[in-house]
Amino acid sequence: MSFLKYTLRFLSIPASVLTGFSAADKKNKVGGQAIIEGVMMRGKEKVAWSLRRMDGSVTTEELPFVSLTKRKPRFGVPIVRGAINLFESFKLGYKALARSADIAVEDEEAAKAKEKNEAVTVKKENSAKDKLFFALNMIFAFAISIGLFMYAPMWTVNRVEFIRESPLLFNLSAGIIRITLFLGYIAAISLWKEMRRVFEYHGAEHMAIFTYEDGKELTLDNMTKYKTVHPRCGTSFLILVAISSILLFTIIDAIYIQHIGPFVNVAHRLGVHLVLVPLVSGFSYEMLKLSDRYQRFPVVGLLIKPGLWLQKITTKTPDNTQLEIASTALKAAL
Repeated sequence: MSFLKYTLRFLSIPASVLTGFSAADKKNKVGGQAIIEGVMMRGKEKVAWSLRRMDGSVTTEELPFVSLTKRKPRFGVPIVRGAINLFESFKLGYKALARSADIAVEDEEAAKAKEKNEAVTVKKENSAKDKLFFALNMIFAFAISIGLFMYAPMWTVNRVEFIRESPLLFNLSAGIIRITLFLGYIAAISLWKEMRRVFEYHGAEHMAIFTYEDGKELTLDNMTKYKTVHPRCGTSFLILVAISSILLFTIIDAIYIQHIGPFVNVAHRLGVHLVLVPLVSGFSYEMLKLSDRYQRFPVVGLLIKPGLWLQKITTKTPDNTQLEIASTALKAAL
């Protein structure tokens, strides 16, 4: 695999939730994610992805999938369902990204072989070595994400004594640094040509979902009438996570210090916060659902604006061929 495709996968793994939707319970709401030269869509009982091949053809693959929250009602309670949804979104997102990267490499190798008039070897299944590499790649990407967006801000503010001793000041300061780093990260990768293509497919995904949820037929004429920003986008979800974490980490830190004692060091505090990530994600999921349902209220509309503004970076206007990919994937997932 080329270095470019490895790098794209590396950047996409920790940011994969950006292009994912939090599933909704009512109406005909679906979720999706942009992948390399394609779109993955998640319906009620299937997941499908469509990709544009190097020769212009379209490859569509699908697999059955029903969320654990639907199969086991006890996991469908508020907060818990959000944590499960986040895990499922990362799992499916990585699977789709990995598959799209494999197909991209297959096309590259086929093109090179054609230039050299060599026979093309079709790789039908990943070897154990490839699977191990993919797993290590994912673990490394998440480790970098935790180090950059969680440990680094905490380590920085922990060096100031009066901030360290106040749960509110500590988490507020760390939260501001975290959000700043996140915005810088998004702005930086948006400058990369290959990532811009992913953001264009992200826009196509939103436009297709808007069309479907509005009860319209998935035609180019209908899809082009909609915007590329969507209130249920994972970008908005991450903004809510960043804000919610400040509130929840402050409360938990105060309780922990009062009943157990001060944190030994930054790693100790990070460990406690990592354990709370499912709670934060579950709470943010509920907030995202409520904001989508009541977005017409002025106060709610104001709260969701930061996420919509950020989507101006993470989504780009797609062309008709990209909209075709998004509609094909969505039709396959329904």
